[in-house]
Amino acid sequence: MELSRLSRKEIINLHDGARLGYVGDSDLVIDGDSGSIQSIIIMPKGLGLQFGRPARELIIPWQSVKKIGDEVLIVDIAHDRHVRKYGCNE
Repeated sequence: MELSRLSRKEIINLHDGARLGYVGDSDLVIDGDSGSIQSIIIMPKGLGLQFGRPARELIIPWQSVKKIGDEVLIVDIAHDRHVRKYGCNE
């Protein structure tokens, strides 16, 4: 699949039905040797503090992708397991 077609797909979490964003608004971690996608990183909107708390990024391992449809990318993740604080030294 071409990256341009993948980038237009909305990411939906099968675990809770949440709309997580679009592939095109995310960062992809790609294996330099094989060229395969390892994970999708969804960055928080408006980096920095959100309501006094550090912003968080969501890391979706490519193994969590369950289905790639015409308009959506279905993933199955427990949200709290793949959240990482962004810009915080904790």
